[in-house]
Amino acid sequence: MSGMTVTFGELMLRLSPPGFERFLQSPQFVATFGGGEANVAVALAQLGLPAAYVTVLPKNNAIADAALGELRRFRVDTSKIARGKGRMGIYYIEAGANQRPSKVIYDREYSAIALANPGDLDWNAILQNARWYHVTGITPAISASAASLVLESLAKAREKGVTISCDLNYRKNLWKWGKRADEVMPELVKHADVVIANEEDVQISLGIPAEVDIHSAQLDHAQYQKLTDRVLRQYPNLKTIAVTLRESKSASHNGWSACLNNRTEFLTSRRYDITHIVDRVGSGDSFAAGLIFGFQELPAHREALEFAVAVSCLKHSISGDFSHSTPEEVEVLLKGGGSGRVQR
Repeated sequence: MSGMTVTFGELMLRLSPPGFERFLQSPQFVATFGGGEANVAVALAQLGLPAAYVTVLPKNNAIADAALGELRRFRVDTSKIARGKGRMGIYYIEAGANQRPSKVIYDREYSAIALANPGDLDWNAILQNARWYHVTGITPAISASAASLVLESLAKAREKGVTISCDLNYRKNLWKWGKRADEVMPELVKHADVVIANEEDVQISLGIPAEVDIHSAQLDHAQYQKLTDRVLRQYPNLKTIAVTLRESKSASHNGWSACLNNRTEFLTSRRYDITHIVDRVGSGDSFAAGLIFGFQELPAHREALEFAVAVSCLKHSISGDFSHSTPEEVEVLLKGGGSGRVQR
């Protein structure tokens, strides 16, 4: 059995209108839970790898208790989660359809993790049996103290020799506390072994220009190779960068693939044409989980990349933040079983 993968971030209450309704088109919300790093932990646990999730949740809070119960239902280790002052973060999501885009509203100020400070979490104990540690660019965007907490955790993970992955995950609606993403993220990426991103993340979070046209009918893989080469040159600590390639034809119809540069080879994946998206939130997180799984369990980076793209392709068919796919279901898709025929 592989060592533990630990992820760190904010777990939120997710409130969404039923189906594809607009906000409060009817007077109700569907309540679930989500958050980038929690999504990775859940996806890994569903794939059969041991995963622990770390966050700070409010004390004496029934919603936080329910969130913990939901993570445990997916076999995620919650023993490392701390409780502190503050509130539960919330995000509202209105699912887009066809030409109407999805819309997200964050309500996260003064949440327990936004108020947490370096020294509040015992990283030595948290990372004791960790083999892999995963963070994203979302947590540093929440507050200055949350950014410091991420940096503190990365230094400890590096000291312990734990493999570190960072999904840049730029969120323009969160960077409000005084610094831009490109003033914070480069220092964090200097600790990482693996970076996961899309072309916008690389440009805005790292300040590295990308000469790519995501609206083109045909993605120019040569430009993505140049982009990933630039990142690897600028960050000699990095072993690998993986870039997700989303072609958004509409909110319901996307092309989905990825590429990977590990300094010795540049790989591109199979492309999936996803024509009836149920929920694309969390698809990047399931890609990250698939890659972490593949790097630990599969023989080569080619297989890891294809596995990650297949996991994230399936996530587009599942409502909510969390992935519910098993390794067996992913393998069926990889072998060409994407017809959707009823299995009896």
